[in-house]
Amino acid sequence: MSNDNLPNDVAAGARINPPENAFTRWLTTVLSDLGKNGIFIALIAVVTLFTILTNGILLRPQNISNLIVQNGYILVLAIGMVMIIIAGHIDLSVGSVAAFIGAVSGVFAVKMGMPWWLSIILSLLIGALVGAWQGFWVAYVGIPAFIVTLAGMLIFRGLALVVLGNANIGSFPTEYRALGNGFLTGIFGESDPDVFTLLIGAVAIVALVVQQVRTRRGRQKYDQVVDPVVWFVIKLVLVAAVIGWFTWALASYKGIPVTLIILAALVLIYGIVMNRTVFGRHIYAIGGNRHAAELSGIKTRRVDFWLFVNMGVLAALAGLIFTARLNLAGPKAGDGFELEAISAAFIGGAAVQGGVGTIGGAIIGGLIIGVLNNGMSIMGIGIEWQQAVKGLVLLLAVAFDVYNKRRSGN
Repeated sequence: MSNDNLPNDVAAGARINPPENAFTRWLTTVLSDLGKNGIFIALIAVVTLFTILTNGILLRPQNISNLIVQNGYILVLAIGMVMIIIAGHIDLSVGSVAAFIGAVSGVFAVKMGMPWWLSIILSLLIGALVGAWQGFWVAYVGIPAFIVTLAGMLIFRGLALVVLGNANIGSFPTEYRALGNGFLTGIFGESDPDVFTLLIGAVAIVALVVQQVRTRRGRQKYDQVVDPVVWFVIKLVLVAAVIGWFTWALASYKGIPVTLIILAALVLIYGIVMNRTVFGRHIYAIGGNRHAAELSGIKTRRVDFWLFVNMGVLAALAGLIFTARLNLAGPKAGDGFELEAISAAFIGGAAVQGGVGTIGGAIIGGLIIGVLNNGMSIMGIGIEWQQAVKGLVLLLAVAFDVYNKRRSGN
């Protein structure tokens, strides 16, 4: 039917808004998808920039491994911190708690001669008690988390100094040190590259493909919108290539860092908690609108309490990893950890007002900070400029979040 046979207003609309062809729809989907995954693009851009500026040193196998080991404790903290921020709180004490737990574990493992595994378990339990202490004041007394954790930052920094007696504690048992410096390698015998690491990478790629295909089919079954096939395959190939390259780099050095194994387990567990459990949905609901969450029957105090218990455990784990990496519990441990963790959460897309954020985003945010630290260190840039650059990146990330909120009318 030609436009001549249509009413004037319909014909005019057809001329102004011609039907979208397949390519236009495909391009719109791709651009929309890229916009939703801007944090990944930012990470790729930062990695590319510092790869060029460092003449490729950044992506050498040894440096890739070092990036994971050196930033593992920050990524652990970022997981807990993003959950706290999603619920509308903040935790300024995590660095001090990490230092305190590191000191306590030093007393257990070195001075008291406890088995390494018992010292780790007891340290994690003490971290849970620290979190319960702070969660009680926030959830049941009603003191803002900013004030409670600011006090906690002072309290536990002081207690760390008391436990240490203003002296360092070391050295730790070999098994304990593996938390921060150990590698899982040589399972199938010594080889270069390590066969076991390559096998783990292959399994990860297969698991990714299976999971993505099943998710796509599930959405199609319920008539939900899915990516065009070509774009879906392109994304899958790119991600698989990155995993393969990353695995090859690790296999070419020493294998899989124990820290990476811990991180992978945490990301998997907390990803399930936040996306597929009632507790995770309650956290998002509380951050989105606390009053509405209370009216809907959510026990907000209980959720807040357990959030801080969880943060205490993760801060303890971060303290153990850091202490194990240095093979030393010292008074300066934990300095600035809270700022790095908070920055990772916000750079990774967490909203200042709460209710928005993901575990994966916090990990990517932490990796961006790690690449900035590592890249500028390789270039010989002073710590003062490193701090300034990281502060600017954090400011721009939050400004971008505020801009998006205003544009969407929220």
